[in-house]
Amino acid sequence: MPPVSLNDAVTGSLVNARGGKKGTLVAFICNHCPYVVHLRAELVRVAHEAIDRGVAVVAINSNDARSYPQDAPPAMAKLAKDEGWRFPFLFDETQDVARAFGAACTPDLYVFDAAGKLAYHGQFDETRPSSGKPATGRDLRAAIDAVVKGEAPPSDQKPSVGCSIKWK
Repeated sequence: MPPVSLNDAVTGSLVNARGGKKGTLVAFICNHCPYVVHLRAELVRVAHEAIDRGVAVVAINSNDARSYPQDAPPAMAKLAKDEGWRFPFLFDETQDVARAFGAACTPDLYVFDAAGKLAYHGQFDETRPSSGKPATGRDLRAAIDAVVKGEAPPSDQKPSVGCSIKWK
């Protein structure tokens, strides 16, 4: 897992994300992307379940806040507070962390095992904003479940679909 040392939009504190006892979920998201908005409530539930199972969770916003002020830290903090997130929402102002991960879109989801080895890089589930299907997090949940059990996640990992990261 690439190193992550970023400021939390909610607390303003520097967070050095390290792996959890059982693994780590890193979610590249933002406030405005319709793909993220569509699944965000379920993503927060999945993240809280993962935390309760010993998986560390961080959400990272790497969008250019100058061009997309709705993704700037004040709006990030409001969103996370309003929704009661129990994990940090980190702002990647330089976009270096997104580049280190190879993140391309929002949402872009990564699950690392307890040793920090990439176990999953894929979609949340098969739903899309216009699909008419509710977000379940099926694919991400399966990956987290496997990592918690010390097993390999499913090998059929479909890439995330969403809005491109808004590069400077």
